[in-house]
Amino acid sequence: MDINEVKELLTQFDGSSLTEFDLREGSFELYMNKNSASQRTVQAQPEVEKTSGQTASVVEAEPVISARPAEAPRQASTEGEEITSPLVGVVYLQPAPDKAMFKSVGDKVKKGEVVCIVEAMKLMNEITATVDGTITEVLVENESIVEYNQPLFRVAKGE
Repeated sequence: MDINEVKELLTQFDGSSLTEFDLREGSFELYMNKNSASQRTVQAQPEVEKTSGQTASVVEAEPVISARPAEAPRQASTEGEEITSPLVGVVYLQPAPDKAMFKSVGDKVKKGEVVCIVEAMKLMNEITATVDGTITEVLVENESIVEYNQPLFRVAKGE
Protein backbone atom coordinates (compact mmCIF):
# COMPACT_ATOMS: atom_id res chain seq x y z
CA MET A 1 0.00 0.00 0.00
CA ASP A 2 1.52 3.33 -0.98
CA ILE A 3 1.27 6.70 0.76
CA ASN A 4 -1.38 8.00 -1.68
CA GLU A 5 -3.67 5.06 -0.87
CA VAL A 6 -3.20 5.71 2.85
CA LYS A 7 -4.00 9.41 2.37
CA GLU A 8 -7.15 8.48 0.40
CA LEU A 9 -8.25 6.10 3.17
CA LEU A 10 -7.63 8.82 5.76
CA THR A 11 -9.73 11.31 3.76
CA GLN A 12 -12.58 8.82 3.39
CA PHE A 13 -12.40 7.85 7.07
CA ASP A 14 -12.42 11.50 8.15
CA GLY A 15 -15.56 12.19 6.10
CA SER A 16 -17.39 9.06 7.26
CA SER A 17 -19.43 8.29 10.36
CA LEU A 18 -17.03 5.49 11.34
CA THR A 19 -15.24 5.96 14.64
CA GLU A 20 -12.64 3.21 14.20
CA PHE A 21 -10.95 1.61 11.20
CA ASP A 22 -8.45 -1.26 11.28
CA LEU A 23 -6.73 -2.57 8.12
CA ARG A 24 -4.25 -5.41 7.94
CA GLU A 25 -2.65 -6.40 4.67
CA GLY A 26 0.35 -8.72 4.96
CA SER A 27 2.81 -7.04 7.31
CA PHE A 28 1.12 -3.64 6.83
CA GLU A 29 -1.22 -2.50 9.61
CA LEU A 30 -3.26 0.70 9.70
CA TYR A 31 -5.46 1.73 12.62
CA MET A 32 -7.49 4.96 12.72
CA ASN A 33 -9.65 6.09 15.61
CA LYS A 34 -11.88 9.14 16.20
CA ASN A 35 -12.77 8.16 19.78
CA SER A 36 -11.47 10.46 22.49
CA ALA A 37 -10.58 7.66 24.91
CA SER A 38 -8.79 5.06 22.82
CA GLN A 39 -6.41 2.79 24.71
CA ARG A 40 -4.84 1.14 21.65
CA THR A 41 -1.16 1.70 20.95
CA VAL A 42 0.36 1.32 17.49
CA GLN A 43 3.98 0.47 16.85
CA ALA A 44 5.62 1.26 13.53
CA GLN A 45 7.26 -1.70 11.82
CA PRO A 46 9.33 -1.58 8.65
CA GLU A 47 7.64 -2.76 5.47
CA VAL A 48 9.64 -4.47 2.75
CA GLU A 49 8.69 -3.58 -0.85
CA LYS A 50 9.87 -5.77 -3.70
CA THR A 51 10.76 -3.99 -6.90
CA SER A 52 10.95 -5.39 -10.42
CA GLY A 53 14.76 -5.64 -10.23
CA GLN A 54 14.59 -8.32 -7.47
CA THR A 55 16.02 -5.91 -4.92
CA ALA A 56 14.19 -5.02 -1.77
CA SER A 57 13.95 -1.64 -0.17
CA VAL A 58 12.81 -0.95 3.37
CA VAL A 59 10.19 1.72 3.87
CA GLU A 60 9.86 2.90 7.46
CA ALA A 61 6.30 3.56 8.55
CA GLU A 62 5.85 6.77 10.47
CA PRO A 63 4.72 6.29 14.06
CA VAL A 64 1.21 7.35 14.94
CA ILE A 65 1.20 10.32 17.31
CA SER A 66 -1.86 11.11 19.35
CA ALA A 67 -2.91 14.75 19.44
CA ARG A 68 -4.77 14.23 22.70
CA PRO A 69 -3.06 13.94 26.07
CA ALA A 70 -3.33 10.59 27.78
CA GLU A 71 -6.28 10.50 30.11
CA ALA A 72 -5.90 9.20 33.61
CA PRO A 73 -7.77 5.96 34.13
CA ARG A 74 -11.11 6.47 35.78
CA GLN A 75 -11.29 5.25 39.34
CA ALA A 76 -14.28 2.96 39.17
CA SER A 77 -15.92 1.21 42.02
CA THR A 78 -15.41 -2.53 41.87
CA GLU A 79 -18.27 -3.32 44.20
CA GLY A 80 -21.43 -4.86 42.87
CA GLU A 81 -22.42 -6.82 39.79
CA GLU A 82 -21.83 -5.61 36.24
CA ILE A 83 -24.42 -5.74 33.50
CA THR A 84 -22.44 -6.34 30.31
CA SER A 85 -23.23 -6.04 26.61
CA PRO A 86 -23.83 -9.42 24.95
CA LEU A 87 -22.89 -7.98 21.54
CA VAL A 88 -21.11 -5.19 19.66
CA GLY A 89 -23.26 -2.20 18.69
CA VAL A 90 -24.57 1.23 19.59
CA VAL A 91 -26.01 1.55 23.09
CA TYR A 92 -29.16 3.57 23.74
CA LEU A 93 -29.84 4.45 27.38
CA GLN A 94 -33.33 5.77 26.60
CA PRO A 95 -36.16 4.23 24.53
CA ALA A 96 -36.45 7.33 22.30
CA PRO A 97 -34.63 10.67 22.08
CA ASP A 98 -37.54 12.49 23.75
CA LYS A 99 -38.03 9.88 26.51
CA ALA A 100 -36.41 9.51 29.92
CA MET A 101 -33.48 7.12 30.46
CA PHE A 102 -34.32 3.49 31.17
CA LYS A 103 -32.26 3.56 34.38
CA SER A 104 -30.07 6.13 36.14
CA VAL A 105 -27.75 6.02 39.13
CA GLY A 106 -29.79 5.34 42.26
CA ASP A 107 -32.67 3.59 40.44
CA LYS A 108 -33.84 0.19 41.65
CA VAL A 109 -33.68 -2.61 39.10
CA LYS A 110 -35.16 -6.10 39.07
CA LYS A 111 -33.68 -9.12 37.30
CA GLY A 112 -35.07 -9.25 33.74
CA GLU A 113 -35.96 -5.53 33.62
CA VAL A 114 -34.78 -3.63 30.49
CA VAL A 115 -31.89 -1.27 31.30
CA CYS A 116 -30.86 -0.23 27.76
CA ILE A 117 -30.93 -1.18 24.08
CA VAL A 118 -27.98 -2.21 21.91
CA GLU A 119 -28.47 -1.74 18.17
CA ALA A 120 -26.54 -4.21 16.05
CA MET A 121 -27.04 -4.51 12.29
CA LYS A 122 -30.27 -2.48 12.42
CA LEU A 123 -31.75 -4.76 15.11
CA MET A 124 -32.68 -3.33 18.50
CA ASN A 125 -31.70 -5.72 21.30
CA GLU A 126 -33.08 -5.10 24.78
CA ILE A 127 -30.47 -5.59 27.48
CA THR A 128 -31.93 -6.73 30.78
CA ALA A 129 -30.68 -6.68 34.35
CA THR A 130 -29.04 -9.89 35.50
CA VAL A 131 -29.52 -9.18 39.20
CA ASP A 132 -31.85 -7.31 41.59
CA GLY A 133 -30.38 -4.20 43.17
CA THR A 134 -29.64 -0.51 42.77
CA ILE A 135 -27.76 1.08 39.85
CA THR A 136 -24.54 2.55 41.29
CA GLU A 137 -22.79 3.46 38.03
CA VAL A 138 -23.67 3.96 34.37
CA LEU A 139 -20.43 2.98 32.64
CA VAL A 140 -21.27 4.09 29.07
CA GLU A 141 -22.60 7.19 27.34
CA ASN A 142 -25.83 7.24 25.34
CA GLU A 143 -25.28 6.42 21.65
CA SER A 144 -21.71 5.24 22.17
CA ILE A 145 -20.31 2.11 20.56
CA VAL A 146 -19.94 -0.83 22.92
CA GLU A 147 -17.92 -4.01 22.54
CA TYR A 148 -18.84 -7.59 23.33
CA ASN A 149 -18.85 -8.19 27.09
CA GLN A 150 -18.19 -4.49 27.85
CA PRO A 151 -19.60 -3.42 31.23
CA LEU A 152 -22.63 -1.12 30.85
CA PHE A 153 -23.92 -0.71 34.43
CA ARG A 154 -22.78 -1.56 37.93
CA VAL A 155 -25.48 -2.79 40.29
CA ALA A 156 -25.27 -3.10 44.06
CA LYS A 157 -27.10 -6.25 45.03
CA GLY A 158 -29.95 -5.64 47.35
CA GLU A 159 -33.62 -5.75 47.98
